[in-house]
Amino acid sequence: MTGRTTGRGPGHATGRAAAHDWRDEAACLGEDPEIFFPLSDSLSPGAEARTALAVCRRCPVLLDCRNWAVEHGEDAGIWGATTAAQRRAVRRAELDTP
Repeated sequence: MTGRTTGRGPGHATGRAAAHDWRDEAACLGEDPEIFFPLSDSLSPGAEARTALAVCRRCPVLLDCRNWAVEHGEDAGIWGATTAAQRRAVRRAELDTP
């Protein structure tokens, strides 16, 4: 998933990117960033998200992307085959775990 306006998305390493960055292998590299920002942001992704989810599901770095989005509090778009609502639920569950 690429960033809409920030350029921070997995498909776009910026700044002092490491020599090898997991984002360099992302399936979303070269995809239209708009597909990763569906109008609906629910726990159950709808038709708008299907294209992005299909890209994510064939991605060799899906788990890296998902983990990055959860760890960095990414609150918009599809990352690692998850919606923002799904990632918020993961973060809440992690906070509730003793």
